Amino acid sequence: MTVAPPLDGSRDFCKDSRPPLQLEVLESALQRLDHLLEDALKSLQSAPTSESAHLFRGLYITREDVTSLVSQPVGVPQFRASERARTDRDHLVDDLPPQSSLAWLVGAFGLSGFDVDVVLLALAPELDLRYERIYAYLQDDVTRKRPTVDLALNLFCDSAAEKLDRRLHFSPHSPLLRHGLLHLLPDPNQVEPSFLAHYLKLDDQVTRLLLGQNYLDPRLEAFCELLEPGLDWQQLAVPSDIKRVLPRLAAHAYSAHEPLRFYFQAPGRTEKREVAEGLAGTVGAKLLAVRIDRLLENPKRDALWELVLREARINAAILYISDVNDFREPSPITRLQDLLDLLAPYTGITILAGRMAWDPQAARGFEIIPVTFDIPDFAERQSCWMAELRKRSVELDSKDLDMIAGRFRLTSTQITDAVAAAQLSSRWRSARSSSEEDVGGPPAPVTPTLDELAAAARSQSGHELTRLAHKIEPRYAWSDIVLPSDQMAQLREICFQAEYRQLVYGQWGFDQKLSLGKGLNVLFSGPPGTGKTMAAEVIARELRLDLYRIDLSQVISKYIGETEKNLDRIFAAAENSNTVLFFDEADALFGKRSEVRDSHDRYANIEISFLLQKMEEYQGISILATNLRQNLDEAFVRRLQAIVEFPFPDEEYRLRIWQNVFPKKAPLGADVRFDLLAREVRLAGGNIKNMALAAAFYAAADEGEVHLSHLIRAACREHQKLARSWSPGELLRKATLSQKV
Repeated sequence: MTVAPPLDGSRDFCKDSRPPLQLEVLESALQRLDHLLEDALKSLQSAPTSESAHLFRGLYITREDVTSLVSQPVGVPQFRASERARTDRDHLVDDLPPQSSLAWLVGAFGLSGFDVDVVLLALAPELDLRYERIYAYLQDDVTRKRPTVDLALNLFCDSAAEKLDRRLHFSPHSPLLRHGLLHLLPDPNQVEPSFLAHYLKLDDQVTRLLLGQNYLDPRLEAFCELLEPGLDWQQLAVPSDIKRVLPRLAAHAYSAHEPLRFYFQAPGRTEKREVAEGLAGTVGAKLLAVRIDRLLENPKRDALWELVLREARINAAILYISDVNDFREPSPITRLQDLLDLLAPYTGITILAGRMAWDPQAARGFEIIPVTFDIPDFAERQSCWMAELRKRSVELDSKDLDMIAGRFRLTSTQITDAVAAAQLSSRWRSARSSSEEDVGGPPAPVTPTLDELAAAARSQSGHELTRLAHKIEPRYAWSDIVLPSDQMAQLREICFQAEYRQLVYGQWGFDQKLSLGKGLNVLFSGPPGTGKTMAAEVIARELRLDLYRIDLSQVISKYIGETEKNLDRIFAAAENSNTVLFFDEADALFGKRSEVRDSHDRYANIEISFLLQKMEEYQGISILATNLRQNLDEAFVRRLQAIVEFPFPDEEYRLRIWQNVFPKKAPLGADVRFDLLAREVRLAGGNIKNMALAAAFYAAADEGEVHLSHLIRAACREHQKLARSWSPGELLRKATLSQKV
């Protein structure tokens, strides 16, 4: 499908034209149609036909009518128009006011004088229903109130030869039909009607254009918005070089009627659209925003694309197409190249928007300017947080401000939304804590806490990651985890690296020394149940970040290349998610790299290398958990900032775990001996948690306290689950002796 170039001056005709002007132009143009219709009626009335035939024309066919029809030459026009009416066609197009919508339609789609006659013939009933009665009379059928192809050819042609030639104006390749300006509708009262019996119907969009009704086509409302820009370009948080260059390029292209295409790349959707809207405002244009993800769901998307482009041209709008990275389906229209082919003839300003970097190889021959909106640096984020907090009279000390600006890589729009959300959260907290007497009074001023600001900041990102990973709500604190002092120190050092990242990388200049590896990659190694997941929760809670668990055993695919695709989707979603990634069962992928003996060994090594590359590029915190550190390649270990060994707990640490595992509200019997349990039950902390919980349910069923008998029963079940033999006899004997003493 192609679209004709717009007429000079078409960029502002919608803005300057008013409905009265359109009506005056149409009335003048329809005078010629009225002359043709008048001549047609005179020719019918002068025909040698009985009075009853004239009286009941269109209701039944008399014998005289049949005789007259049989005697007529084939294809000769039924009506004889005056010479004046026929010569008016040559001047019709030339006499149109340049700023009228009809003149724009002619120039934009290359319509001839005959095409204009057809357009006016189909448009007339939209202005006055009297034309329907005239058409029914001329077509000798009271049910045919809409003009047909036959009526158009009879009205506008002089001879049978011209009628044959003019049929090309109704072919699929004609300007009227190729651009969707006119639709040929079959007569619903006939089965497979002839071509001449097809009705002429102007597209609703063209009808609105000619009548001066400039609003968004209802067929596009599900995935399009037509906006009158109201944003101040100078107030937008856009990098200075982009803010200076974009309006200059757009203004030149808009005034010169030259095509100009941009690709806006940014992690969020709001920022790109605001920049597009602000840019439209700088040149005085409207913005037609298209949601590709919604359009893809429509089975008529081919025809709708043509409608979108025509809507943009009619409104002289900047075309903004979001989420172009969603063009990944096998259907031809959903491929990016097909979209670009459809956009190629558009002579206005086009803005494509997506999250991924623009690939020139995927769109050869399509000239486009990539514009990347990077996440603001620390200083800009700090300034934005400060400005938004000051607007809402929220005070935050410098240390907390540095923490929240450095911890969360958000855009200016996300920061604005985060502060607003935090204030709403604080108002809700205040309302819930107020007494009944305060309900009727005015709400007391509240200030968001640091935790509420952090929660609101977390809510601005990570949404795409929820489809690929399991989100864990961190509940454990430092007091909940039991580890040797060296391991505890390592965990705190990891938090220090995240907390002082901006100081070391930013102010001290280490950022200029490193191209990769600026993130924090950590390995947790140890047997199952030794606290690796708990430690990840402690770190996430300490840093006020979300925690997502990815099971690498589910990421690995037996199909070549699928593992890399799965990993790429995860890291792409996590790029600006401000989260802690916890890769569990890491040894399923990070095994000892083997010698290449077959294709599977080679692709296994490719998968590992790909993961190492993505981890080096990732600037967040990633934690890898494995049960067998000895299976890890040394080349992989070198890329880690920290390795924390989680040992199997000995009796001393098992005792601390037992003492820490029960909540303060849990009722414990006097016979519970944690020292005996730590000595006789040699299981890890995860198993101890399971036993404590099972014993609590046993006690609840007995409607009493948690006793040693409940714990012994839970220990038996836990050993049974692990397929290990264990006898509680020794524990019972020692407990009995202890009670006697």
